[in-house]
Amino acid sequence: MTEPDERPALTVALVDDYDVVLIGLAHMFDQYRDRVVVAEIDANSSLSDTIDIVMYDSFAQPESDHEQIAELVASPRAAKVVVYTWNFQPALVEHALEQGVRGYLSKTLPARDLVAALEAVHNGELVVSEPPRRTSSAMGLDWPGRKEGITDRESEILALITQGKNNAEVATLTYLSPNTVKSYIRSIYRKIDASSRTQAVLWGVGHGFTPDHHRIDHWRGGP
Repeated sequence: MTEPDERPALTVALVDDYDVVLIGLAHMFDQYRDRVVVAEIDANSSLSDTIDIVMYDSFAQPESDHEQIAELVASPRAAKVVVYTWNFQPALVEHALEQGVRGYLSKTLPARDLVAALEAVHNGELVVSEPPRRTSSAMGLDWPGRKEGITDRESEILALITQGKNNAEVATLTYLSPNTVKSYIRSIYRKIDASSRTQAVLWGVGHGFTPDHHRIDHWRGGP
């Protein structure tokens, strides 16, 4: 039998439209390079090999519009797909699994547990994290505005606002209540010294809250 440390490292492709988010996620695997190799982070690079696991990061992505996840699952280059998220609404989890997602993993998992979960998925297990009891992301992750004191969830809200989403759309996409969305927005306004939505959007555009790429097109066969 092959010993665990003799197994080839998993190849993982990261999918999200924000480079800073993906780079932070990639750095989580730095101490586990013998077990996980980030094979793709730049959608503009050429890569034709099959990827062991495609990891869909839900940050400011249309998670409740399941079309993107379905596209990844259908890709012949993706052996298995996992969703990496804060949102554990039962409908989201159920629909993702129905589409063929093999892992539904929490952003609160420390790096060692995340690596173990990916290995379990690669070995054929269906892995669904326990719904997180706390709201803080795992150490090592990054997001736009973190250096300015904006939290991970506030960052996602501001990214969606910068994309032009209204409060109702933000609530739908994040599975948060409208009142919770409003509370996040008030906190964001205080932190960036904004008094209007227009000011918040302009601040977001100037501080990395617009998508860097549209990576899902790459998996659909586009550039």
